[in-house]
Amino acid sequence: MPARSTLSPLDPSRSVVDQLRERVAAMERKPARQPVATLPALADLVPLHAGGTFGVDSAALGLALAAGASQAGEWVGFAGWADFGAEAAAGLGVELARTVLVPDPGEHWLEVTAALVDVLRVVVLRPPIGVGAAVDARAAGILESRLRTRSSVLVVWGDWPRVDARITLEESRWSGPDAGAGWLRERRARVAVRRGARPPVRADLWFPGVGGGVEPAAASGVAPSVVPIREASG
Repeated sequence: MPARSTLSPLDPSRSVVDQLRERVAAMERKPARQPVATLPALADLVPLHAGGTFGVDSAALGLALAAGASQAGEWVGFAGWADFGAEAAAGLGVELARTVLVPDPGEHWLEVTAALVDVLRVVVLRPPIGVGAAVDARAAGILESRLRTRSSVLVVWGDWPRVDARITLEESRWSGPDAGAGWLRERRARVAVRRGARPPVRADLWFPGVGGGVEPAAASGVAPSVVPIREASG
């Protein structure tokens, strides 16, 4: 099992193990379904709760769902992100000093994810793709039970047997490069949330906005001149 590592130095006066043990004890005292801090722009659209599993289709959504808890002082983690962008994460509000990254958990990625769930509030997983990488409903159920016990949240960027909600980017338009010149400034995105067979709920967001965070699109009051850009990895 690969060693876990943080993205920036921790407080040298305290043991990382002690800090995570305290975290485990605190999570075990919190009931499942308890609200977990979510970015204000996403809180009404997709409120996170302890013990929940949420699916996303882009890196940006995965980072955004972890950012609220991170800003609230929680530890968060990312597994299977070989190309994790620390600058993008920080821009959306993820506190790197309380972030654990396992870029390549190897063939034991499910066990690594379970270990992270034991000690972190939000874990964002990018499952491997290929033969033998699929997770069946039984394995997912075992991990869900662990999430409830630890009062943690799992966000999956990719396929997963069952989720409380699936969040997708349906449209993505950037403003900034007028007539092919200039810098990309902000992105207006339409986010859809699907829960089971219910009709999807949608919202338009600045994602990111000029300041780098996530804001309701109506808050700006200015409709940008937009240039469509194909969404790849978010």
